[in-house]
Amino acid sequence: MPASDTGTAAPAPPAAQAAPAALLALQERIGHRFTHPALLLRALTHRSFSAEHNERLELLGDSVLSLAVTTLLYQHLDSHNEGELSRTRANLVKQDTLHRLALALGLPELLRLGEGEARSGGRQRASILADALEALLGAVYLDAGFAAAEALVRRLYAGIDLRPGQGAHGKDAKTALQEWLQGRKMQLPLYTVAATRGQAHLQTFEVQCQINETGQSARGQGSSRRAAEQAAAAQLLQQLQNTRP
Repeated sequence: MPASDTGTAAPAPPAAQAAPAALLALQERIGHRFTHPALLLRALTHRSFSAEHNERLELLGDSVLSLAVTTLLYQHLDSHNEGELSRTRANLVKQDTLHRLALALGLPELLRLGEGEARSGGRQRASILADALEALLGAVYLDAGFAAAEALVRRLYAGIDLRPGQGAHGKDAKTALQEWLQGRKMQLPLYTVAATRGQAHLQTFEVQCQINETGQSARGQGSSRRAAEQAAAAQLLQQLQNTRP
């Protein structure tokens, strides 16, 4: 599908842009490499930063998310009625859930915000992060079509209880991994910094997450140690879910 919004975003001053390595790491975490990188930058751009911001992508991503989540629920909850599906969907796409998912992806460190918004705590503001996640989904849709965006939604919601009445919410990857391991009476993982790259203000961290009793491990990258730990946890959780019951 052609990316109609590409090539229109005004370039940001170098100091305000996320390091290329951090953007590559985000693409690894979401499982999608952008053919049109300008879409990714647009998705991470708040209106306080530039006139070429992410609000149009957010609108598009909201619809993509709704359809993808509705399809997911329709397939997994075939014994539930329309009302139960609607209430569950509303819980899964609400701001609090999207905020948690955005934190797990490490979006706060990658947001492009105006100085005033950044100083006032915009990087942790739930509304800004939820909007950025929807914009990211819209960007993936424009870059590669609905199948790619739907696949991302399924990965994001893989650790969430979809059943009605369960208080479904987005868990960060480290919490989801810990609960998965505890449920099987396995040791908790160890996180170690494997490498740091770049200058102090543009560092990229690489963290290894390992389970000693099985020898399984995974690595993740991020623009902070916390983001890298989340990325590594997400990779290891996916690995475990694919290889163990």
